[in-house]
Amino acid sequence: MASALPDMILEAEGSAEIPIEHSEAIPIDSPAKLKGRAKLLRGLQRISSSPSLAQLGRRRASSNPYGGRGTLSCVSLAGGNSPRNYGDSYSSQGSGGGFSTAPTSIPNSPFVDTPGFDGSYGRIAIRRVEHGSISPGTSTPTSGLPLELRPPSKGGIIPFPTHSAIPEIMEDYFSLPIAPVKPVRRANFDFWGEMPHEIKLSIFSYLTPKGLVRASGVCKNFYKTCFDGQLWTCFDASEFYKDIPAESLAKIIVAAGPFVKDLNLRGCVQVEHYKRAEVVVKACRNLINATLEGCRNFQRPILHNLLKSNERLINLNLTGLTAVTNGTCKIIASSCPSLEMFNVSWCTHMDARGVRTVVLGCPKLRDLRAGEIRGFNNLELAQDIFETNNLERLVLSGCADITDQALQTMIAGQDPELDILTDIPLVPTRKLRHIDLSRCTRLTSVGVKTLAHLVPELQGLSLSGCTALTDSALSDLLATTPHLTHLDLEELAELTNDLLSEHLAKSPCAPHLEHLSISYCENLGDTGMLPVIRACTGLQSADLDNTKISDLALVEAASMIRARSSRTTCAKSRPRIGLQLVVFDCQNVTWTGIREVMSRNSEVKKPTGAQVGVTYPTEIIALKCFYGWQGTHDEHMKRVLEGDLPAAGRLERRWAEYMMANEEAGAGGAGLRRRRRRAREAQMMHADEEEGGVGMGGIGRRRRARSNGCQIM
Repeated sequence: MASALPDMILEAEGSAEIPIEHSEAIPIDSPAKLKGRAKLLRGLQRISSSPSLAQLGRRRASSNPYGGRGTLSCVSLAGGNSPRNYGDSYSSQGSGGGFSTAPTSIPNSPFVDTPGFDGSYGRIAIRRVEHGSISPGTSTPTSGLPLELRPPSKGGIIPFPTHSAIPEIMEDYFSLPIAPVKPVRRANFDFWGEMPHEIKLSIFSYLTPKGLVRASGVCKNFYKTCFDGQLWTCFDASEFYKDIPAESLAKIIVAAGPFVKDLNLRGCVQVEHYKRAEVVVKACRNLINATLEGCRNFQRPILHNLLKSNERLINLNLTGLTAVTNGTCKIIASSCPSLEMFNVSWCTHMDARGVRTVVLGCPKLRDLRAGEIRGFNNLELAQDIFETNNLERLVLSGCADITDQALQTMIAGQDPELDILTDIPLVPTRKLRHIDLSRCTRLTSVGVKTLAHLVPELQGLSLSGCTALTDSALSDLLATTPHLTHLDLEELAELTNDLLSEHLAKSPCAPHLEHLSISYCENLGDTGMLPVIRACTGLQSADLDNTKISDLALVEAASMIRARSSRTTCAKSRPRIGLQLVVFDCQNVTWTGIREVMSRNSEVKKPTGAQVGVTYPTEIIALKCFYGWQGTHDEHMKRVLEGDLPAAGRLERRWAEYMMANEEAGAGGAGLRRRRRRAREAQMMHADEEEGGVGMGGIGRRRRARSNGCQIM
């Protein structure tokens, strides 16, 4: 090197007489402005020749924020009035006519090791000093900064004084500990009072209506929240009306009236007083579902005001109200056009003309329940029901006036066109899913036959009490209703076993059938029920009381449950009731059949062959049998449902021993005669059923001669 770098840059403030030190560096002419390719190449040349890029890979010192071997030795804090301008290559116009005093780099670019760059780097003069160029102890000043602000020298580290305004840089800023701020407890803080009202309502929404009434007595704030109408949008008083005084009930309805959408006052005697009923009517004006069943003293003007002020009603239940008349039905037809469910069963002060008004005025009506309403032999009403074809549920139980012609008109219309080959009416199929014609005593097989082929979506059919029906009324109907799940044929004494074995067991609805009632069908027995039990694998309840079924039907039911349900290897599992059988007053059902069902319910199978582990039942049968055996069966069922199968098995075995001991004790005398008589009667009835015999004598078989003579002779 020809000469060392100067130690410092002397700045001149507007005076030409101040001596200026000149560097012996090579003068650099002011470059001409380049464009395009030449400018790009010039920039790349400057980048490649900059010595500041040589130290990029070295580790940065923890006490020096600047990279490389040089240090920041001098910073000029000249103001905006200074005539000096530090431009490209850090050249100074006031020193030596534009000679360079430091290695060149990219014009006006930040240092590589500088964490951030702003415009101030273009206005300050920075000088890099090598540590080896100045020996310690020299009197030549190496920096223009005060001593306390100079960087540490090569010989040692000079820490910043405690009174210095510049923070230490010996350790990272983010590693400094932060003193935790202790929360200050607010004095007289009311937790419940300052809680948002929405959160209070969310908490109280988990309480039952009875719990809300009890909580309202805690304090005034609780009282206000408990009687907020948003908690009573569904007001069902049928569950707690016995435990709440009339004043509290009226107060709740008044407070929640504008919010109540579902109102159920079934059986509420508290609102029978006209004043309380008037309060309810004035408060509730946004009802969607209303049930006033059992409010017998609900006066007619109050009921009419309630109907007029709630035009959004969809479901309306007025069962048993004496205030309902045909005029009430006119108000409903004009004020409730969105009505879908209408129940006026046992309303004795109206007839079928009011029902017709509602059918014509409510085009969305889908559910009509008019049990024991007079005048359903009206063919005009029947024709209106046929033309609407919107009903999915039709309940006419106890309507003794309905005739075969009226039923045919409801289903097929008046004078329909018939198919030449099948005599089936050529009309659109009905949307009916549930039909209840129980206790319609004037119906015969001619009228019920009309349902065949015209109600393909039928799921529930009740014909109990229609004593004139025979097998011909149901044979075609069962074959054309594949979705049938509930069939009620109670007290149809004319039905035979052929209907069950040949039609019901072979019908398309057999796998879907869930409920079957043939109670008091005295001609039905094992011949018809055994095929039905085998085919109806989805059966869940069967009412078979007062029929001729025997123990064979119970054993077949137990086998069906075992076949359709899977067994489990978990000893802690609890079985569920899969089938409920009602078999009381069946003279052919003995304790042996009851014991067989109990044994199957508590059966524990040991592993056999490929089976792994002991298996336990998952479905069992619940029986309603002879009252003398019912207590034992209930106790056995209780133990099975609790999972105590060993105890249930012991009870079943001891009960069997007890019953056999009783029979042996009564082997002679009256006990023997009674047992023989019952066995003989059962045998005769079974023979009559198999061979088509009539009465005790039978036809087509040999009959043992009986006389009243002396038994000895």
